[in-house]
Amino acid sequence: MEINFTHHQSAHCENGVVSNLMKHNGFNISEPMVFGIGSGLLFCYIPFLMVNHAPAITYRAMPGFIFKRFAKRVGIKIKREKFRDPKKAQAKLDENLKNNNPVGLQVGVYNLTYFPDEYRFHFNAHNLVVYGKDKDTYLISDPVMETVTTLTEKELEKVRFAKGALPPKGHMYYPTDFPKELHLEKAIIKGIKHTCKEMLAPVPIVGVKGIRVVAKLIRKWPKKKGVKVANHYLGQIVRMQEEIGTGGGGFRYIFAAFLQESSAILKNEKLAELSKEMTQIGDLWRDFAVDASRIYKNRAAKTDGYNDVASQLDTLADKEEAFFKKLKKAV
Repeated sequence: MEINFTHHQSAHCENGVVSNLMKHNGFNISEPMVFGIGSGLLFCYIPFLMVNHAPAITYRAMPGFIFKRFAKRVGIKIKREKFRDPKKAQAKLDENLKNNNPVGLQVGVYNLTYFPDEYRFHFNAHNLVVYGKDKDTYLISDPVMETVTTLTEKELEKVRFAKGALPPKGHMYYPTDFPKELHLEKAIIKGIKHTCKEMLAPVPIVGVKGIRVVAKLIRKWPKKKGVKVANHYLGQIVRMQEEIGTGGGGFRYIFAAFLQESSAILKNEKLAELSKEMTQIGDLWRDFAVDASRIYKNRAAKTDGYNDVASQLDTLADKEEAFFKKLKKAV
């Protein structure tokens, strides 16, 4: 069973899976367009969810939300299934492959055998496409990889039923119905408005307010938690930003590309200007990551490094607040 499926590498797994499934079904939708219409951009500090013994920080919408919102806004129907029984999960996957239907899966990263060791840690919100099967080996299109790859039945079962935070429970999803053509204009505006609403939300842990909360905590962690824990928490921020998917800086670049593409579709020059501004904000997130990594790797030249990186986050919060207010007005 091998479906004629074309693999396209992408910056982020969920966007890439959706974009690849859309292209397979005859709709040339880019990764940034999926991300923007699906309101993927976010910042959220989640102190009650510990990942790798540190509070979770996400720079994106919850797993599955991007595809759900994208589908609703462009008029696509999708089917999602979760399973308790791995055998039933495998049977349903095989049934789809026999029906010439590639499917998206949510999986755990830790046991993905084709990932380099340094990228294999306990994170259960990775996405990939299964597009075929050869005896007991599944054909895998993982959008963050340069080329297609494979997993055995046992290997795929292990990652589909990974344990820990956000367990995938065999989560499988795929589009089932499409309109004759996609009307992107309204979908783009809805996606932008939703992102602005979340980034400017009056909630302490979400959006620009969330960035400011984390900045305050960074200043307190060395005394309150001790340097070892403070460095581990700081490392978590950078890992969630730079190594899980594309994280903070990378997502800003994808959102900038979305605004550039949307500018042409909506004939709105202001979006092209804001695209450049968001690219500059992405650069500042990358600078923050570099400086923060020097601290937790003990290569920081400045003794007051924690306050310095906290100040960088305060600046980013100010810039993003001003940016999303302008973006809200632009649409």
